[in-house]
Amino acid sequence: MRALWRRFEPVHAVVYFAPEGREQYGAAGLRGGWMAYFASRSAPMGAVPAEVVTATFHVFHPAMVARAIPDAWRLSSPERVLEARRAVAGSALRRLLGDAADSEVVVEAASLARRAVEGCALAGRPLHAAHAAQPWPEEPHVALWHACTLLREHRFDGHVAALLSEGLDGCAANVSLAATGVVEAEQLRGFRGWSEDEWTAASEGLRERGWLDAEGALTPAGAAGRRRLEEATDRLATGPAEALGEAGCERFDTLMTGLGERILGGGGLPFPNPMGLAPAPAATR
Repeated sequence: MRALWRRFEPVHAVVYFAPEGREQYGAAGLRGGWMAYFASRSAPMGAVPAEVVTATFHVFHPAMVARAIPDAWRLSSPERVLEARRAVAGSALRRLLGDAADSEVVVEAASLARRAVEGCALAGRPLHAAHAAQPWPEEPHVALWHACTLLREHRFDGHVAALLSEGLDGCAANVSLAATGVVEAEQLRGFRGWSEDEWTAASEGLRERGWLDAEGALTPAGAAGRRRLEEATDRLATGPAEALGEAGCERFDTLMTGLGERILGGGGLPFPNPMGLAPAPAATR
């Protein structure tokens, strides 16, 4: 499923970086990009408090979440935010995909993605389950985005479970990821809201566990720990691949590679980014 993640993540993630978001979320009453992010991603769960968003998102500083939630629900509502989010997805993907947005390629990719979603488990997947309860969009390119979002949040919920099984809290999870070299430490720290002191304390904790050396690089034990949690993430995400089957996975990969090239080539995602996606289709997590 890791290879498929590299294909569906760009489609899902455009909604967080698209310039269309400023107008749509502003019209829905939200203030600022981070409020839009936390509100739009958590809106399917309803007007939940900051503690619930912090728990499900895991890797963000609680204070960062609290600056956006619950004020977002005072200024807007989950229904208005979800409507704005779909509008952002629809307009951004139409812009990035161009004439391909109405193509048979998108129709087929959306159909395959929806079949893959049928292999997603609900148990222990709160964020995925909340998004799965939303109605399917009628437009194929928006339906594709919705399916990719369900696949992404299913994988993410499993990733959180894997992080917890390794005893990694939100800050330590970011520190250990930065130590792999996939995403730079300063970028992750800034995007996730952790202070320098908190980052240093988490790094010291990982050194005491034997995961980091004196320079902050992964030790053999730390590298093994990261492999375990990534393998666990992959193992918990096998359902969609099994639902597609080998031929379905190959076809989905082919279709999504071309669509992803249009999205990334059109500037749909910034590089570097906190997800660790690289400009080439063969990005690594």
